[in-house]
Amino acid sequence: MTLPIDPYQYTLRKPVSCCGIGLHSGRTVNLSIKPSSKNKGIRFFRTDILPNEHIQAHMDMVVDTRLATTIGNNHFHISTTEHLMAALHGFGIDNADIELDSAEVPIMDGSAEPFFQLIKTSGKKRQKGLRKILRITQPISYTDGDKKITISPYNGFKVTGEICFDDTVIEKQKFSFDLSAERFGKEISRARTFGYVEQVEELWANGLALGSSLENVIAIHWNRKSVLNEDGLRFDDEFIRHKVLDLVGDLALLGCPLLGHVKSYKTGHTEHLSLMKTIAASPQSWELLEMRKNGPHAVLDQVASTSKAASDLIMPFFNQNNQHITAIT
Repeated sequence: MTLPIDPYQYTLRKPVSCCGIGLHSGRTVNLSIKPSSKNKGIRFFRTDILPNEHIQAHMDMVVDTRLATTIGNNHFHISTTEHLMAALHGFGIDNADIELDSAEVPIMDGSAEPFFQLIKTSGKKRQKGLRKILRITQPISYTDGDKKITISPYNGFKVTGEICFDDTVIEKQKFSFDLSAERFGKEISRARTFGYVEQVEELWANGLALGSSLENVIAIHWNRKSVLNEDGLRFDDEFIRHKVLDLVGDLALLGCPLLGHVKSYKTGHTEHLSLMKTIAASPQSWELLEMRKNGPHAVLDQVASTSKAASDLIMPFFNQNNQHITAIT
């Protein structure tokens, strides 16, 4: 089976760093992204408290999905991971160590663009490790009221998002794209987070969103017909593009690339996590495969055994000796 995916794992060529503020704390955050060895995945480190301990960027580590995606362990948490995770996944980085000196990834301009450009300045380095791929073989869905998210078989990774608001400035928007570094950079990386002015004011009153401003959030006017940002929107449909950006970043927490078409309707971080949990609980609907290089093409020749618990299988980069993956030459 020929696939539009590079069979090899990648990391950064050199460390890169930036400085910004946390969306909720309003505190300055210093962040570094460093190369890592094969099969390590994306790991987050808190240099200000426990510099030698990390949190794996994985769905099993998600502890909160209100307002942002937060991962954590018994010692510390890292919030607002989705934009950085989207940038790493969009550029094709499998292994990297993220170091930061606060509990939040900096919000930057509210999009993934600053992270994406930062990673581009580093470039990526091919590693000897081969990728493991989660291929969807049967449709899987999660529904909560009028919110619905599904994933179905597809020869690539495609995302289709749809939102529906009563507000004139948003109304009904739909956006679809096949993930590639080029399309990610051009079509969704620059889409910013958004919110209503009164919601931001309420968050301020409760000690949240202290770092939010018109520099990093699209503020929807009280009249629901326009935005307060002087420069306006970057795309006519920037709202749904940002929702798709969040979805790409959240699904990167599966720990390996996906082959499937994701369709979401009115969803957010909570529903994204619920879909990943539903996938893990439905081993009859997917195959975990290891890629091989076959001439000029990347191929997947044989499925992995799914006799063990699905939650153990969807961690291919975290266990180099996974006995449930069949390597085919």
